Amino acid sequence: MKLVRKSCLFALVLVHYQVLAQLSVSKLTCEYMDNPSVVDEKQPRLSWVNLAQNNDRGQKQTAYQIRVATSRTALATPDLWDSGKISSEVSHRVRYAGKALASRDNCFWQIRVWDKNGKPSAWSSVGQWRMGLLNPTDWKAEWIGAPWQGEEALPKPPGGPNERTKLLPPPAPLLRKSLTITKKLKQAVVYTTGLGYFEMYANGQKVSDDLLVPNQTNYDKRPSLPKAYISLPDEFRDYQVMYLAYDLTHLLKQGKNAIGAILGNGFYNAPKFWTASYGSPRFIAQLHLTYQDGSEEVIVSDTSWKAAKSAIQSDLVFDGEIYDSREEQPDWCQPTFDDSRWASAIKRRTPHGRLVAHTSPTDKITKVLQPISVQKLPNGNYKVNFAEEISGWVRLKNVSAPAGHSIKMTFNANVYSGENTFIFNGQKSQTYAPRFNWFVFSGVEISNWYGELKPEHIQAEAVNTDVKENAVFETSNVLFNQINHIWRRSQMDNMHGGIASDCPHRERSPYTGDAQVACHTVMHNFDARAFYKKWLNDMLSAQIPATGYIPNGAPWQPGCGGGVAWGAAIHVIPWEFYQHYGDVELLKENYEGMTGYMKYMKTWVNDEGIMFSQRTGNDGKPLQWWNLGDWAGLKGKLPPDALVHTFYYWLCADITAKTAQILGRAQEASAYRAIAENTKKVFVSKFYNAQKGTFGKYGANIFALKMGLEGTQYKAVVASLKNDIAEADGHLDTGIFGTRYFFEVLAENGLNDLAYNALNKKTFPSFGHWIELGSTTTREFWDEDGSHNHPMYGGGLSWLYRHLAGMKTDEKATGYKHIVFQPMPVKELAFAKYSTESNFGKAGIEWRQNNGFEMLLDVPVGSTATVHFPNGANRKITENNLDITRLKSVSNLRVEGDDVVFELESGTYHFKAK
Repeated sequence: MKLVRKSCLFALVLVHYQVLAQLSVSKLTCEYMDNPSVVDEKQPRLSWVNLAQNNDRGQKQTAYQIRVATSRTALATPDLWDSGKISSEVSHRVRYAGKALASRDNCFWQIRVWDKNGKPSAWSSVGQWRMGLLNPTDWKAEWIGAPWQGEEALPKPPGGPNERTKLLPPPAPLLRKSLTITKKLKQAVVYTTGLGYFEMYANGQKVSDDLLVPNQTNYDKRPSLPKAYISLPDEFRDYQVMYLAYDLTHLLKQGKNAIGAILGNGFYNAPKFWTASYGSPRFIAQLHLTYQDGSEEVIVSDTSWKAAKSAIQSDLVFDGEIYDSREEQPDWCQPTFDDSRWASAIKRRTPHGRLVAHTSPTDKITKVLQPISVQKLPNGNYKVNFAEEISGWVRLKNVSAPAGHSIKMTFNANVYSGENTFIFNGQKSQTYAPRFNWFVFSGVEISNWYGELKPEHIQAEAVNTDVKENAVFETSNVLFNQINHIWRRSQMDNMHGGIASDCPHRERSPYTGDAQVACHTVMHNFDARAFYKKWLNDMLSAQIPATGYIPNGAPWQPGCGGGVAWGAAIHVIPWEFYQHYGDVELLKENYEGMTGYMKYMKTWVNDEGIMFSQRTGNDGKPLQWWNLGDWAGLKGKLPPDALVHTFYYWLCADITAKTAQILGRAQEASAYRAIAENTKKVFVSKFYNAQKGTFGKYGANIFALKMGLEGTQYKAVVASLKNDIAEADGHLDTGIFGTRYFFEVLAENGLNDLAYNALNKKTFPSFGHWIELGSTTTREFWDEDGSHNHPMYGGGLSWLYRHLAGMKTDEKATGYKHIVFQPMPVKELAFAKYSTESNFGKAGIEWRQNNGFEMLLDVPVGSTATVHFPNGANRKITENNLDITRLKSVSNLRVEGDDVVFELESGTYHFKAK
């Protein structure tokens, strides 16, 4: 009988595995986040990735079932939502459709799917999200601050950008609250934020690894804005302050406890030439305690909290940090600490901005670098070098010096920002890093070091918004790999607070023009879904409703100069986001912003249909920083501003028309299409030199070809472009917006070899020239001027992935639902590969050429692909040694020019042709 029972059991297990699908479910996300700690979307959007087993080709999801419950144990019989089996291939942004969610609800969820044969998968691992405080009345806490600080921000220093703040801020506040928990605790969650930056503590421990939080937004009203050199009325569409949620259950205990925070000035109080501050630091917290007996208690920030000065004597994002460790108060957030000598916190004015959930990436330590050299200089200072330029800080480890001994750290790339000062307290082993500042450097000089500085005493920590690299690019050309790497480093260096700045050492400002020109490349390298969703909300919020104007920076800072192409971010980024991530809802959310900016641009269109912005400053005269065309090209060599403005008027009209069509607004689509067509017509009429067959150098011909030309005009302009590049000895000659399209326009018009050669240069002007000069980041200008850490020229690098390696999403089936593999190999290159984690999983290509040509392709479950096999018309193409005509997963085989073209189902493939 025992043998029979074992046999039966084995048979049941075997049947079980035979019934399960050839699919497994992974990478659960809610609102583009992995287990977000706080969400205030009342019907959150859920996504997942399906994986096929054993390269089961042509697999797809035919149905799904989602279950959501208030606890893990309740998932078997979910108390919030059981979708039941829903016949659908959709696995991206599925809206929660269960019971109405309330503030502070904990939501645990799972998904299972059915494969192409109707077999169900196993249930996925459990994902989680937490609802925030959904109604303004849910907030009972008060904004509080330190009594030694007033409401107002520090005054801005007189003079230019090199001027330091004359009046340093008072020491950063410590805030704490003692509490007693009398019952057995089930859960403790605090909803909190601080302006400009804060860190939260409980019973002596920092509650998370978040840094420089919350993300930067238009927090509040600022009466100084209309008076600024680049002025705007303080009448934006929206104002917001982001709050976080932290689970403190594991940190609190029955009995006495303490919670607390440290406040930094951040951008809320950032007096500088190109900024406008909001006020002094302030804090809000609401701790919800849920007990095992079902009762609840709420602890809120109010004047019963205590305040004291911290060891951070001064912190300003543009002026550095001074830390006097003699002023530390050990155990200040322990329940046993005596705070009787601390002052009472005072109530602060509530910011104008709405409190919104922090459903976006925070800053974290993203990379740690050890010194590559430590050198003692003749003056006694130490110079420490690291392998590449980062934004972040230096951490001192296990160091000691007599009490009161002060050292200063200056950073070799922090041209416009301050230093970092540390004062020892005499203890034997101290460790220190700043909290509320970052610096930009590949080397640091330390003055007045006590004793010998050893490599083990110091490390560099890159601190950036935690946007994950999710792509791989590599070629046999080492220079191309280096160019891609230094651009990625520069992009990361500029990502702080949920925005990307122009440069991390100087302005640190969220320029919209820099944003739109590089977003395409960012999305090809990073999982930027939640990042751009947040930043696009900033741009839409910064729109001036009365005029439709989108500022040159968002959140707005009055030092942000720009022009027509800057506001175009409200068109370009949602469109590229839709192409890369397939999110129609994001297009819908930003459509009103698009139409508003079209209204604004139209005010500068003349009777001919040409756009030329001449917006004036406070003196009534046209101000350059409102009206830029292209930017940062070769000195004195940019296309006419009116040409660039008109190109962007066409581009925005074209995107608005396509967006309207997708959203089912056919009449509006037709109207904007007509604007785009007429703008292209007048662009050609105005700027085309028929006698010379050109629109001009420095990107003018690039813009024209991007718009689309026909017939003899097209042939003449392509020939003119070839001549321009030849006269430049094969180099590009474009500014940031021309470079965005330079390489791709060449590739798409039969000049891919010129694109390759231009990127392969090491002489001025080129990316390679920067590397020859020693750069580990990309720069603002092709020459030595300006910032040496600007990511905006990276907009042109998408050619590497889309054309050279040869993978792009189909514009009609976006988000890599349908992939187009069309590599453009050049004889100088032995291999190229590119892959990214799409909505559907890994999509990728690797090609090699050596006595033939081979391609390795990854088409994820839920996707299909069109393959253009280059120069395959007269070759026998095989896949794993089988003629492709015999493959069931290959269809619609045809020849187009020299290429063999066919359609593919999902799966992993290895094609060869000798």
